Amino acid sequence: MLPLVSRKFFLGVSIVLIAFNLRPVFSSLSVVLPEIVISTGLSETGASALTTLPVICLGLFAMLAPWLGRLLGLERALLACMVLITAGTALRGIGSVPVLFMASALAGVGIAVSNVLLSGLVKRDFAGRSALMMGFYTMAVCGGAAGGAGLTVPIEHALGGGWTGALAVWAIPAAIGTLCWIPYALSAKPLTAGADHAARGIWRDPVAWQVTLFMGLQSALAYSMMGWLAPILRERGLSAETAGFVVSVSVLAQLVTCLLVPALAYRQRNQVGLASGLVLLTIATMLGCMFAPLGSAGGLLRIWNIWTWAILLGLAQGGTFSLALTLIVMRSPDARVAAQLSGMAQGIGYLIAACGPMLVGLLRAATGSFSASAFLFCGIGFALLLAGIGAGRARLVLPGSIPAGFPRPSRPSTTSPSPSR
Repeated sequence: MLPLVSRKFFLGVSIVLIAFNLRPVFSSLSVVLPEIVISTGLSETGASALTTLPVICLGLFAMLAPWLGRLLGLERALLACMVLITAGTALRGIGSVPVLFMASALAGVGIAVSNVLLSGLVKRDFAGRSALMMGFYTMAVCGGAAGGAGLTVPIEHALGGGWTGALAVWAIPAAIGTLCWIPYALSAKPLTAGADHAARGIWRDPVAWQVTLFMGLQSALAYSMMGWLAPILRERGLSAETAGFVVSVSVLAQLVTCLLVPALAYRQRNQVGLASGLVLLTIATMLGCMFAPLGSAGGLLRIWNIWTWAILLGLAQGGTFSLALTLIVMRSPDARVAAQLSGMAQGIGYLIAACGPMLVGLLRAATGSFSASAFLFCGIGFALLLAGIGAGRARLVLPGSIPAGFPRPSRPSTTSPSPSR
């Protein structure tokens, strides 16, 4: 039997491995999307649907995650999710368009439930170190996205087998994560009496809705960039490999703020200023990637090229993403509410997020260029700013139904992760 400290360490490592596999399905697809369109004859509307389908699955199935976690237990439910992610990722190697849609949906279901359950797991098992664990968790998610964006095209060239093998190869890290999680799933204790209690009334809580909107709107911008930044840059004249590397560098930059922002958020009395600053930086850098010169400008503006804009975009989006996940934990009085809030925020949030890449694709098909999407991004950014101001205030979500023996917290709260405060 491993000592408690060692078990906690390996549990944390296993969570990070799972988190790494929650984004390559999205980012790996975007960089080879033009090749998929050419080889399969997929229309622009179909390509837009393909990039949006997994995000829709995130929204639809995230709301079922708390129920599934109560039914199977967090550990066993996560194992089932990793099996789905591994299978869905591997099936993309078949190359058939219907199978590609089915495989993307299958992986999306696994990712949707995992997104939700991991927040509850962190709240339950790392309550005293939530900031540190959320930092590593979000950093791993961004690392997986960066790997998918930057390595898929080189893998495609190395394998010499086209885009199918390059997409399917991401099943390997998913399989590794699955194998590492099996011991925890098999050794998990049965659910105790009352463990299936749901924190009801959360859907009527204004704080829960503010957190949900912040999660959804920042995800709409993030998935729009993850799905379409590479095609945008290729339309502006970059090669497929260079565009993929730019996206990868942008996502790699997210690692910095993914690690730092949760700790910074916990040290502040509220997160209004942090949320507002990150939102404004996100919109400014998105517009920079779309319209600023690709190469270096002259004189004092020499550093302002596409690489600079991409890095700043990554820092901004890594910050908003990690802050959104951190707010779910910070605004929850206990692990049960954290799971419910996570299901709501990511369920409704990802349905909102799915509109982002879909609208970008439809605007591109209607206008023949990506320029019109700038107005869409600015509109989403304004709504995100308002949501961040609301969600950033230091208050707790108050569910309408709390089990006997659990104290009901007062509305004014601190930013401490401890349920007792």
